[in-house]
Parts: sequence; C-alpha cells; structure tokens
Amino acid sequence: MSKKDHLLLNKIAAGFVGAGLMAMIFGSIAAFVVPTDDNIEIAHAYPITVDTANAGASVQKASADTQIADITPLLATADLAHGQKLSKKCTACHSFNDGGPHKVGPNLWNIVDQAKGAKDGYSYSKALLAFGGNWDIDALNKFLLKPKKYISGTKMNFGGFKKDKDRAAMISYLQSLK
Repeated sequence: MSKKDHLLLNKIAAGFVGAGLMAMIFGSIAAFVVPTDDNIEIAHAYPITVDTANAGASVQKASADTQIADITPLLATADLAHGQKLSKKCTACHSFNDGGPHKVGPNLWNIVDQAKGAKDGYSYSKALLAFGGNWDIDALNKFLLKPKKYISGTKMNFGGFKKDKDRAAMISYLQSLK
C-alpha cells in the first residue's frame, strides 16, 4: 500500500459504521413519531353508532335540502351551443338522441320534467329510485352540481359542473331535447 491509501480501509469501515448509526438514529425518531404498537389504547375515540334502518331516509332528506343558487334567471341567456359542447363530457355514458341506446347511464332525450328513474330498459340505482321526484330545473341544477352529494348512492361517477353558467347551459340543452 502506498502512503495515500494507508487509511482507506479505516475510511470504508467508518462509512459503514456511520451509515449504521444514522439508520438507528432515524429509526428511533420514526418509532417515536409514528408508534407501531398494536396495543395502543385509543382513549380519545368516540364510538359512532349508525341506525341502518333509517340511514337512507336521513341521507335522502339531507341531500334534498341542499341549497344552491337558483339558476332560473341564467336559463334565459344560457348558451345552447355551450350546453351541447358540455354534453360531450357525458357521451361516454349517455346518449342524447331520440330512441338512442342506454349506455352506462340512461338515454337523456326528453329527460327534463320527467320522473326520476323512469326510462324503460335502464337499471337505476336503488338510491335514485328511492329519491323519487321529477327532473325539474331545480333538481337538475342540484344534481349537475355534485351528483353524489345530491343523491347519495347514485351510480353516476361524474364530479359535476361547478359553474352556474355551465349548469344553466347544460339544462338549456337538455330542455331542447324534445
């Protein structure tokens, strides 16, 4: 060995020892911050009891009482072409033409002011069938904002239209499908 390399093995050994010490230190810190003991007593937890017999009715009532902005004034100036453009987001699951097939979702021809869950040949979710009512402007407005919030348990996986003008345009387009 030359003079330059006489401490090389010591440096390598020190590197391994240092890495081991760092792993032990960080492991101890992690164990302190995030305990993994399965026998930890949860003293500050509150038990939650659910009345399953009436759960659906209370969710339905809470969803039906959702208050959002009235878009009826916006319907007067709603852009039908914009609504048709927005409907392209829906074509993967819905058809919009007269006599069109049901897809993942029902055909939406002549849906405005019709009963919810009334399209023949489509299997609606139990939640939507239990919700009842008609697809009037107010119901469509609330549903198109957040479908899963308005009808908890619906099969529709669309996030909704956040803007009032988009919902108004979409409802205007749906009204034209007669």
